[in-house]
Amino acid sequence: MTVPQPLATVGDLARRTQAAGFDGMLFTETGRTAYLNAAVASQAAPGLELSTGVAVAFPRSPFVTAATAWELQEATGGKFRLGLGTQVRTHIVRRYGMEFERPGPRLRDYVRAVKACFAAFRTGTLDHHGDFYSLDFITPQWSAGPIDAPDPKVDVAAVNPWMLRMAGEVADGVHVHPLGEPGYIGRHVLPNVAEGAAKSGRSTSDIAVIVPVMTIVGDSGEERHNEREFVRASMSFYGSTPNYAFIWDEAGFEGTTARIREKQKAGDFKGMAAQITDEHIATFATESTWDGLADALIAKYGHIATRIVLYNAIGERLERYGAVAQRISA
Repeated sequence: MTVPQPLATVGDLARRTQAAGFDGMLFTETGRTAYLNAAVASQAAPGLELSTGVAVAFPRSPFVTAATAWELQEATGGKFRLGLGTQVRTHIVRRYGMEFERPGPRLRDYVRAVKACFAAFRTGTLDHHGDFYSLDFITPQWSAGPIDAPDPKVDVAAVNPWMLRMAGEVADGVHVHPLGEPGYIGRHVLPNVAEGAAKSGRSTSDIAVIVPVMTIVGDSGEERHNEREFVRASMSFYGSTPNYAFIWDEAGFEGTTARIREKQKAGDFKGMAAQITDEHIATFATESTWDGLADALIAKYGHIATRIVLYNAIGERLERYGAVAQRISA
């Protein structure tokens, strides 16, 4: 997992990632777009699986998103996954200037519209009429046309039960939140995805469960300390969102979000991180030596995840994490 980089540096990162032994790269979307980074990576390191994880859906029309994903699927030889998310109201309304009403149903319709566009690129007929998007016009000049690869898989980010059921119903995969520890995945993700899949007559094996994992790894206390503090700060950032409060509460850490938000409102970022105790970290992250990390992750997630994404495999330790990824894949 990586945040998008300046385009001049993405190629080197992609080649280094591939050489380290990773199967692929997952690009988040922040101030830079995930799609352009994926495009550069596809040319620099052919063979890598590439994914947006996740791109913001609503600021882009379903047709624009579908056309972009189609080109990336072609560029990767069929190894691109389109990961989409709603973001939160403040960003969508005040940063992007778009509507955010009924985000869950809107994203469901969006996914269906994107898939209708994929079909239109092959057949020349576009026919989607949903609650939010109506698309029924395409000509050869304005179609990407068929490609020699399957349609891209479309994954959605989901946290609450309704969104998880929606993912199972209409998407090809679900991006679990970085706070998604195994208990939450077992209680909420798997049963709700299964319920959604059954509604559309699909098997749960048709829907990928994509889990980002936070790790604290090192062969010395100092090495693990530095990564532990990175994880602590990351968890406090995610934990400030009210919609995620139930994840903390159900894991036995009631009131965590409220305490983080109190510090956040005061601009006390160190105080936010301090609300994440070592007990939080033991539940929501995986700590190990380098030799033991692959087995620890397999034991923790092997029965519940289709694929895992190494959240903090960054910087000078990329190659060591790559060796872990190879052992997990094997």
